[in-house]
Amino acid sequence: MSDQDIEAGRRVLRQAAGALELQAGALGEAFARAVDILAAARGRIICTGIGKSGHVARKIAATFASTGAPASFVHANEASHGDLGMISRDDVILALSKSGENRELADVLAYSRRFEIPLIALTAASDSALGRAADVVLALATAEEATGDVNAPTTSTTLQIALGDALAVALLERRGFTAGDFRTLHPGGKLGAMLRTVGDLMHAGDQIPLVGPDASMAEALLVMTEKRFGCVGVQGADGRLLGVITDGDLRRHMDGLIGRTAGEVMTPGPNKVVGPRRLASEALALMTDPPPAVNVLFVLDEGRPVGILHVHDLLRAGVM
Repeated sequence: MSDQDIEAGRRVLRQAAGALELQAGALGEAFARAVDILAAARGRIICTGIGKSGHVARKIAATFASTGAPASFVHANEASHGDLGMISRDDVILALSKSGENRELADVLAYSRRFEIPLIALTAASDSALGRAADVVLALATAEEATGDVNAPTTSTTLQIALGDALAVALLERRGFTAGDFRTLHPGGKLGAMLRTVGDLMHAGDQIPLVGPDASMAEALLVMTEKRFGCVGVQGADGRLLGVITDGDLRRHMDGLIGRTAGEVMTPGPNKVVGPRRLASEALALMTDPPPAVNVLFVLDEGRPVGILHVHDLLRAGVM
């Protein structure tokens, strides 16, 4: 029986994949016009629908909002009982309905036409009531539902979600929405940690282990011990980082170490450094790849040390 279950699952996924390919091939001028309308909105994107399309509309609204486009979900039923007041003339309405003939949408359609609120329809029936009322119709590709004769929404809702994602991505790229902007809207959890900057997590000021190139190794070892990062940076007279002394450098210069200067022992120009505005996730990747892995990164701004970042800082912040 398990083989039959697996085959059913594969059939559904393959059918969805085929429908998505059809949908991608069908995108054209209507999609570009829809993005134009969304980008020009002075208010919010109001996503609405009923039944399964309503659930998808709620998800699409959340995706828009998380990628910098103010959006809300308004249930088509509740709209008829006062929630139309949530929709302003500065908004854009994105209405979802496979058939386009849901009577619950009638009041939303009439409201949009009365107050000249732009309406984008996401439907399988361009000649439906919804399609005829819309300024732009994004037509779902013709594809059977995965449930066969039962005809429960499956393939069609997959297409709706994918089109919603496509609109959101096209809009964020049009607006130049960045990872930093995304971090502002996602401060919590693993994702928020990964999107924090190096400057948020680094140690700065007197916490940075630094000595001059003429400093004795006795002085360098003292700073290295006090700061507890397992290394010390060697800073030139112009403030730039000339090199770094690590445990490996100490072992390589063990003979006569105390009689040497920091400039003589250091490894010049470390390959792995990071800027304060880089993402914490980028710093983690730099520490680990390509080899050799390192536990500490000096943070440089125009070649001058402004901070130091330890792998434990990333661990405490939840990046790892």
